[in-house]
Amino acid sequence: MNLLGPILSLVFIVITATLLLKKYYPHAVLLISGLTMLLVSLLLDLNMPNILTPTGFEGFDLFRYIKESFAKTNAGVGLMIMTIGGFVAYSDHIGASKALVFVALKPLKLFKKRPYLAAALVIPIGQILFVAIPSAAGLGLLLMASMYPILINLGVSKLSAASVITGCTAFGIGPASAITASAVSILETDSASFFVNHQVLLVLPLTLSMMVTYYFVNKHFDKKNPIRQFDEPTDEDELEVKAPLIYSIIPLLPIILLIMFSKLFTLFGTPIILDTTTAMFISLFVALIFEWIRKGNITTVFTSLKVFWNGMGNIFKTVVTLIIAADIFAKGLISLGFIEGLLNLVRTIGFSAVGVIIVMTVMIFLASMLMGSGNASFFAFGPLVPKIAAKLGVDPIKMILPMQLSASMGRTVSPVAGVIIAVSEIAGVSTLAIVKRNLIPLTVALVVMLLLLFI
Repeated sequence: MNLLGPILSLVFIVITATLLLKKYYPHAVLLISGLTMLLVSLLLDLNMPNILTPTGFEGFDLFRYIKESFAKTNAGVGLMIMTIGGFVAYSDHIGASKALVFVALKPLKLFKKRPYLAAALVIPIGQILFVAIPSAAGLGLLLMASMYPILINLGVSKLSAASVITGCTAFGIGPASAITASAVSILETDSASFFVNHQVLLVLPLTLSMMVTYYFVNKHFDKKNPIRQFDEPTDEDELEVKAPLIYSIIPLLPIILLIMFSKLFTLFGTPIILDTTTAMFISLFVALIFEWIRKGNITTVFTSLKVFWNGMGNIFKTVVTLIIAADIFAKGLISLGFIEGLLNLVRTIGFSAVGVIIVMTVMIFLASMLMGSGNASFFAFGPLVPKIAAKLGVDPIKMILPMQLSASMGRTVSPVAGVIIAVSEIAGVSTLAIVKRNLIPLTVALVVMLLLLFI
């Protein structure tokens, strides 16, 4: 019975992947697959996920998981993604996005002949921002509001731009990262020293390797498929900018606020920490004030707020619902013992210390790909590190560092990850197309990381 659950989980993975590749509606595929796995787990009397408020009948509890996933997602990452989607729509409606493109293209003219270099340079910029804005989906959508239109107008294809923007979220590092918080808790150390002495030193060469591989991978794919669509004209002289150029600050305002009022800076005696959702609402009201000053008609400004709500609604029905379906799918995999099965396989094979670390690192990478969540895979494996490290006689840091990085790296090549889903929806491209672009750079980064640590 111990082997039956993991074997069944592999069967469900193959069936689900096949249906997704055949372009079946992903929301339905993931939701029904996840519920079916939970039902099988219930019938086999396996470990069902914890539920906050059981209904009293286990059959009804299967649907209670959906309700609780909606509640958890909409109160947290779902609300954040929706507010960003609404803000992106409103920025475009008032002409702020075009104003930013027009201003940014002036100093960036030299990159018009080198669009792939411009795309590659987004990686380190985005990674720095990811330290201050540790939400993958949140940062991805913020960059879609600010960086994406600039890249498109420099001649970067939609898929190349979307791939590097999602690639910016490949390394979940820094004191604000949930994975880092879990890692330092397991290691019983402080996040600042772990970040400076271990994470940064390893991530720097990995970022460089990603820049190089993204440059060549995107160039290859675009040459292979030369039909490229652009949202805007590629010459700033052709841009019809109706809004004042001061509006160019609006798409950047959320990023500025999140960096200024974060743990990275202490600008005031009493610390002021902004979360992404709050920063989006502040930025929205600043945009409304800009529009009021510009148009002088309060009725028109009030009416324009419909664009924000409609943008939120569009993101909910396409992105948030898919994240919830992916969450149910991940619960189903865990309930069938997918994680435990992988761990038992490692123990059975009997690798050396280095072999165990490499296998666990790769397993977390693959688990993140399947579940679309770096947090879920690392939170499942991470607590086991101290015991395994003690048994193997290795430094726990040397074991946990590649594991926590591979968790966020695997999420970046998952077609069911929130950041991939959100960015693909805004860019109007498929999630699998982005994953195809990301797979080689992230695989190379994974190999480089293991070589740097163990050779």
